[in-house]
Amino acid sequence: MRELSAETRLHLYDRPVSRRSGTGFHTAAVYSAFALIAAVVFGTLSVHPF
Repeated sequence: MRELSAETRLHLYDRPVSRRSGTGFHTAAVYSAFALIAAVVFGTLSVHPF
């Protein structure tokens, strides 16, 4: 097995961390979009315009 340089090791260890934070940000964005849609839907159901 060949030796990896320090820079290569840093990139290999850095990649999963950035992927996890990107996934967490994506999940938070999806949940907040659903929360916004639900707030608009339930907010308009409680208003009686006529």
